Amino acid sequence: QVQLVESGGGLVQAGGSLRLSCAASGRTFSIYTMGWFRQAPGKEREFVAAIRWSGGNTYYANSVKGRFTISRDNAENTVYLQMNTLKPEDTAVYYCAADRGAHGPYSREYDYWGQGTQVTLSS
Repeated sequence: QVQLVESGGGLVQAGGSLRLSCAASGRTFSIYTMGWFRQAPGKEREFVAAIRWSGGNTYYANSVKGRFTISRDNAENTVYLQMNTLKPEDTAVYYCAADRGAHGPYSREYDYWGQGTQVTLSS
């Protein structure tokens, strides 16, 4: 099992920045991909960004490309999501997820999920 704990959410003004963190513990050696997803009220959970644990290839949703950056610290078993130029439509609960390799980076079928952290934009 892999446990994921997100942190860094909060209330931020439009145009501002926020950095989310996700600390992984447990069988972290099994992680192939780490990702961030988000779910806004009344909407389905959607892919935001992902990173290969080994190699560091990154993947982004078109809606965040150029504004968000995903990175990882393998030594600390932590993945980050730097969010810049935030918009009101970025308001959502952000979830960290880990996959053992059976699913593509854009899939919503990751193996492990965190509890989520709320990001709220004020206009």
